[in-house]
This record gives sequence, structure tokens and C-alpha cells, in this order.
Amino acid sequence: MSRWLTEPVPRGRVAAFRTLIYLFVAADLVIFTPWVRTRAGVPGALYEPLLIGRVLPLPTPTPALVAVIFWALLLISLLAATGRAPRLLGWAVCALYLEWMIIAMSYGKVDHDRFGLLVALAVLPTAGRARHGDSTRTEAGGWALRVTQIAVICTYFLAAWAKLRFGGLDWLTGSVLARAIIRRGTDLADLIAQVPYLLIVAQFGIVAFELLTPVVFLLPARWRLAMVGFFYSFHLVTIATITISFAPHLAAMTSFLPLERVRPLVWARRLVGRSAPDPEGSALPNTESDPRGADTQAASAAGSGETAPAPAGTGAEGAVPGGQPSVTGRPAGP
Repeated sequence: MSRWLTEPVPRGRVAAFRTLIYLFVAADLVIFTPWVRTRAGVPGALYEPLLIGRVLPLPTPTPALVAVIFWALLLISLLAATGRAPRLLGWAVCALYLEWMIIAMSYGKVDHDRFGLLVALAVLPTAGRARHGDSTRTEAGGWALRVTQIAVICTYFLAAWAKLRFGGLDWLTGSVLARAIIRRGTDLADLIAQVPYLLIVAQFGIVAFELLTPVVFLLPARWRLAMVGFFYSFHLVTIATITISFAPHLAAMTSFLPLERVRPLVWARRLVGRSAPDPEGSALPNTESDPRGADTQAASAAGSGETAPAPAGTGAEGAVPGGQPSVTGRPAGP
């Protein structure tokens, strides 16, 4: 079991995952959860902190507190994405984002799609240093990715458990998806809703899918990637029908992917290198477009006392009369 939990992975994968997660945190602040800043204007009496907020305890949000957390977290997450000071900056991002989420979820609504991301932030500082493109393997990084993967799968499995625990069989046979389509459905969802019993079948399928997600750990690497691809397609359909993105969960799920193969900076450098002109090659004569180029080289070589290079395609031994190549060990000629 311990060998499975600490299965070594390339350091480049850890570095890529770290960069992606910390960049997502910065994007989350300005794209997905900027509404958390509005909590600063809500009366303190409406603040009912989660259990962790009561145990620590954490202060009631104020405009100054929320502003400090926002700007500090935005700056530190961008610095952490560079891979520098992974422990110091990583723990800082983890603590600040946890407080950001406690503020967000202490007013009556708790989103379960943040669980995998929070676990990733908690374990990434333990992975140590890692450089992009480094192929050496690390058990500490493997443990961080494995724990994140377990959190991602627990999000699915426990979601199904909650559906059956609180909704029972009525969740399967009720109008859960119908209400979601009425509230926030798209035109595609309206078309699907017109098919008799299709939404009921979809509800059975969702619960079955979530309960079977732990199977991903039993599959070979190739099939595991295929199943993770199916996970992403499931969320693509969710976005296209009821406009729920689960973006934090999707970011954490990249822990299953071979991210070390994704090298955007290297690709960009290669692209720039191919498009840039060759300053040395541009000075050479083009013998294909200018037939006089070969003669010019021969003449200049003769004037300097050097042997002119043989034209391309004549071979190392040169051409012989009659167009026949010489044979090694025999004199050239008829």
C-alpha cells in the first residue's frame, strides 16, 4: 500500500501540476469567485462559519480583511507558480486560500467541487523542489499527486453517497435534473428534456458513474487515462446542459495526467526558432537556384590552391568518366 501511495513520478510532472494549480488559484480569485469580496459588505450577524472556522477560531470578515486576503493571495499564488520557495510560498497559498473558501462558504452554501483543489494545495508544499522537464523521479511528488487523485475520486464517490443518503431512491426517480434545467438549462438541455424518461435514465447513470469512479485506480495506465478523459467529457456535457463547470475539481483532476509532456515554453521557443532566418545559411550561395554557384566555388578554390568540393550526389570517391562511380580498391577509369 505504501509503495502505491508513493509511486515515483517525474519531477517535471510535479512542477507542471504545481504551476497549473497555483495559476488556477489566481484565476479563481478574479474569474470564478470574485463575488467573495462582496461578503465584506454583509452584516457580521449573517456570518455562520464552518466548523473549521469555529474551531480555529477565525475572525468575522471585514472589508479590510477580505481585501488583504485577496491581494496577498493573488500575488503569492503567482509567485508560487514559478516554483520558487515551494514550501514557504506553498503553505502561504494553502492558508490564505483556505480562509478565502471559509469566507465564501460560511453564508449558507458549500460547494463540494473545491475539495480536491484544497487537498492539492495542502500536499504540494511537501513535494519539494521540481523543475519543468526534469525526468528524475520523486516519491514525495508521487505521494502528493496520489493523495490529490484520491481526493478527486472521493469527491465523486461521496457525492453519490450523499445523494442516496439524503435523497434516497427519490433522487434517482425524481425531477432533480428537470429542476436544474428549469433554473439554468441551455437550449441543448431543453432538447434532451423533451425525450421521455431520458432524464430519469441520466440520473441513474450519474449515480452509477460516481459510485464506479474508484475503478480508475485498478486500470492499466493507458485505460486509466481513457477513463479520466471520460470524466472530463462528463463535465463537458454538464457545462453544455446545466452550465455547472466544476472548474476547481477539473484542475485537481489533472493530477492523473502526464503533464510533464506539456511544455508550452519549449514549444514556443521551437516555433520562434523555426520562423527566425538563418544568418549563416543566408550567406551561402544557392546552387539550386543559381547554376553558376558551383562553378564559382570551383574557380575560387582553384585560385587559392585548394581542392574544390565535389558536387552533391557524386559520392566520397568522386565521379569518373562515363558517369560510373569508382569501386573501392580499384583505380578509377575505363
